[in-house]
Amino acid sequence: MAGATVRIPMCRRILMCENYDSGNSGDLEMRLDDTVFEFLDESPESSSSHGSVEDEENEEGDEEKVNKTHAEDDRIFWENQHQILRDTLCRTSSLESRIRNATKQALKEAQLAGNFCVCRKPVAGGCRNCLIREICGRLQNAGFNSAVCRSKWRSSPDIPSGEHTFLDVVSSSSKKAEIKVIIELNFRAEFEVARASEEYKQLIGGMPEVFIGKVERLQSLIKILCSAAKKSMKENKMHMGPWRKQRYMQAKWLRSCERIATAAPPLSTGGSSSRAARPRASMLTVDLHEGFHSFNRTAVEVL
Repeated sequence: MAGATVRIPMCRRILMCENYDSGNSGDLEMRLDDTVFEFLDESPESSSSHGSVEDEENEEGDEEKVNKTHAEDDRIFWENQHQILRDTLCRTSSLESRIRNATKQALKEAQLAGNFCVCRKPVAGGCRNCLIREICGRLQNAGFNSAVCRSKWRSSPDIPSGEHTFLDVVSSSSKKAEIKVIIELNFRAEFEVARASEEYKQLIGGMPEVFIGKVERLQSLIKILCSAAKKSMKENKMHMGPWRKQRYMQAKWLRSCERIATAAPPLSTGGSSSRAARPRASMLTVDLHEGFHSFNRTAVEVL
């Protein structure tokens, strides 16, 4: 067809170039060779190497940004936990303050007495169960409705079974509903974990050894500390044991418990005397005079 353009394959074009006269063939061959060698010089490896270096630099920059973001998030998290913890601990009521002062006085007197352990094998300085019973009796003598509480729960898919002993004081009046104040003598130790991060150690260091507060305050503290413990375990790439989870800690103090309101007076009298005070004679307790100490030991063993 006239005027139509015929496409010549590349292989035939190269062969046709070889048949041209020597005058023009040199320039054509030079241009062709230059084109071919330039193409070969720009190999995929050289071009990809430039791209890989740029990609690595971009990845390093992105990773650095991510690390800075995580570090900033962690700093904000721990600052918030410290602030919330301080705010929760600073809030208090007149009832909590009165019970706190009475508990401090009871602990001081028990420490000075130093003879309140009535176990079969007395522990130097007193065991925990005997100390709980001693403080309970002293709070009762101070006019508070105090009792030894024992919580016990069954295992579930989330937490194992367990039991815990602590103190409480129940206050009731005609105007307000019944108010329950929890007393935990080893509160800080209950939240300590192995290989904790420095931030978590500092947070726990701000906790009082003895907790005295309402149920609502205790619930807030459990949430704060369990969340911080989970964060600490994650930072150290460790598994968080079920006995440190929030539900397990709540079961210790916030589930239903058996309230044992012992009516016995404190075993220690304070001062320099090492003997327990002799109970006053009464027609209601005359049968208990001879077996008073054995009764105390039995009560503690039950606890």
